[in-house]
Amino acid sequence: MPQGKVTSVPDDGLTTRQRRRQAVFAVHTGPGKGKSTAAFGMALRAWSAGWPIGVFQFVKSEKWKVGEETALKALGSLGQTPVTWNKMGEGWSWIQRAGSERDHAAEAAEGWAQIKRDLAAESYRFYVLDEFTYPMKWGWVDVADVIETLANRPGTQHVVITGRDAHPDLIAAADLVTEMTKVKHPMDAGRKGQQGIEW
Repeated sequence: MPQGKVTSVPDDGLTTRQRRRQAVFAVHTGPGKGKSTAAFGMALRAWSAGWPIGVFQFVKSEKWKVGEETALKALGSLGQTPVTWNKMGEGWSWIQRAGSERDHAAEAAEGWAQIKRDLAAESYRFYVLDEFTYPMKWGWVDVADVIETLANRPGTQHVVITGRDAHPDLIAAADLVTEMTKVKHPMDAGRKGQQGIEW
């Protein structure tokens, strides 16, 4: 597709301007690095456009401090464009911690319920649902409910969902899908993640 050129024009009765202002539902998935990073890049653009931003992280610990959180919260504190950051549960993307008394499924379900309330109230113009594919994959959040809710969201609320193994129905429902494919990663050579690169 040539830069800035559409391949077809839908017969929907809308003007180019109206189509340009339609809300976007995006999914960043795949085994490669950069899914959340790309979503936070979109959030920076949203902040620059003056859109209130809601970030909902589903499997990262409240203790985990990421650079994007620090940066976006600092931008939000400037008072021009609010940024709200929510962490849902203890977080355990890769390992389940034995002995935890927390009900991660219930916390994820409540996180999704809060997003539904925010969408209904049009609390934000841009939503990052970070690592949200996992609660759907694990059966904690119903994929059909997510698709229906996002299809019927009011106004022009843009939503990006990140995480590996996005459900095929989620991919089919999205307007924009990017799959990150790993070609090479420092971990392949035994190197651990590092500040400023991974967080």
